[in-house]
Amino acid sequence: MNKVTEEILREVSDWNGQEFDGAFNIRENGQCAGVRSTENIRIEPKEGGRGIDIYIAPGTKKENVYIPACVTVGNIDDVVYNDFHVGENADVTIIAGCGVHSDGEGEARHNGIHRFLLDRGAHVVYKEKHIGSGTGVGLRKIDPVTDVELAEDAVLEMETLQIRGVDRTTRTTRGVLKDRARLIIHESIMTDGEEYAKTDFEVDMQGEDSVVDLISRSVARDHSYQEYHSKILGNNRCTGHSECDAILVGQGKVNASPELFAGNLDAALIHEAAIGKIAGEQILKLQTLGLTEEEAEEKIIEGFLRG
Repeated sequence: MNKVTEEILREVSDWNGQEFDGAFNIRENGQCAGVRSTENIRIEPKEGGRGIDIYIAPGTKKENVYIPACVTVGNIDDVVYNDFHVGENADVTIIAGCGVHSDGEGEARHNGIHRFLLDRGAHVVYKEKHIGSGTGVGLRKIDPVTDVELAEDAVLEMETLQIRGVDRTTRTTRGVLKDRARLIIHESIMTDGEEYAKTDFEVDMQGEDSVVDLISRSVARDHSYQEYHSKILGNNRCTGHSECDAILVGQGKVNASPELFAGNLDAALIHEAAIGKIAGEQILKLQTLGLTEEEAEEKIIEGFLRG
């Protein structure tokens, strides 16, 4: 691995500079830079090196899987297909950070296409942190696509974070839920400069007593622009919630459009959307504690994104 990759790994996947505490697959500039399976978690490459299959044995408990991806030079368009096959009653954490870096004119792009196939009773915590870095004029792009299939009583908790350096991103998430399955997504995004970010959720709640909770918190600074669209389809007795809260700073713009469809009399669905600037009283209160206006703004934004 080169030094840029090492720096990205430290930031997006909590790498300690020596090893990961579990199974892992490191992707660098479209190639595998390291892989390890464990007794309960098997990682197999797809044909042609275009991705991996991760097989998590039924009953696996409290293990970690790391699948960071790094693009460290321009003129690379990396597309990878990763499928997670999670066995019955398994309980694991998956860390899937990604960084794109460019110091020249060439565009650096990573597109991770992930499928989560959770068997009955499985529980996965999925953590995804995206960053862009480098001084080049080439665009840094990350366009993740996530497809989710949750069997009965399965739970997927997704925590996604993107707070700097990504010039263009389109984040697409689709899900299908069976009986009593739960999908919980907490997204945090910050854009500045001329950056653009789009989030597109669509979840089909087919199962009885299934649950969806989508929460997006975003900050649009300078002249950046964000779009948020969520669509929840309640096709059985179910509970669905979508919440989009955004802060505007400078000339930032946000377009939020949550959508609900109730195809069953017992579908309980709700959406919330709030967009606005930081309240002056909040800044004044922190200034009385000795912070400058800029420091107060940063503290408020940090707490808001953390939720």
